[in-house]
Amino acid sequence: MKKYAIIVAGGTGQRMKSAVPKQFLLLQGKPILYHTLLQFKKAFADIELILVLPQDQFPTWHLLCQEHPEILQQCPHQLVKGGNTRFHSSQQGVQAILINHHALVAIHDGVRPLVSVTCIQQAFQHAQKHGNAVLAVSSKDSIRQWDPNENIYFPLDRTQIKLIQTPQIFEVSLLKKAFQQEYQDFFTDDASVVELLGTEIQLVEGNYSNIKITTPEDMLIAEALTQNA
Repeated sequence: MKKYAIIVAGGTGQRMKSAVPKQFLLLQGKPILYHTLLQFKKAFADIELILVLPQDQFPTWHLLCQEHPEILQQCPHQLVKGGNTRFHSSQQGVQAILINHHALVAIHDGVRPLVSVTCIQQAFQHAQKHGNAVLAVSSKDSIRQWDPNENIYFPLDRTQIKLIQTPQIFEVSLLKKAFQQEYQDFFTDDASVVELLGTEIQLVEGNYSNIKITTPEDMLIAEALTQNA
């Protein structure tokens, strides 16, 4: 079955305290986005990559591709203009896929460069059998939730909690139908968009190193993990 990966990146660098959008920061001397794209090419050599960026970031990305020619050599991709929200950026990526059936599409955060190749492969295999696959890991920490009626934080059973990651993989026809829906505030990820159609979401095991690089601390962790890889 044909495979696509939509890599969505729209960060501005504010939480990273950087003037450079976080997806363009260098990790082991290469842009974070390069590492992200490469993981999918390592998983499946024939996968088609779609990179969704704000249009005003296109010149920066083109410059990085000139400075690091291995990006286009190893990870050829289609560049698509993003939208005002994550929903609209994913929607733009989905609309860039011209076929309507018999393809699996992964949507992945551009700043999750450490997703394992094995996880990508296993998630695609699960999606091919069950229609979709969403990476998730169990919580290592104790968790409490705010109760506004009692004005307290009450404990939750962490064994019943899953922390959702990406990629999130769906059949292309299902994604196209899901993203015809109107935007809702509770669309926190792509799975929540698909779920509104009544589709049961399939969770598969992720990897704890698949962190979303958001803060300077995350960058330090990512540098350490890639050095030891």
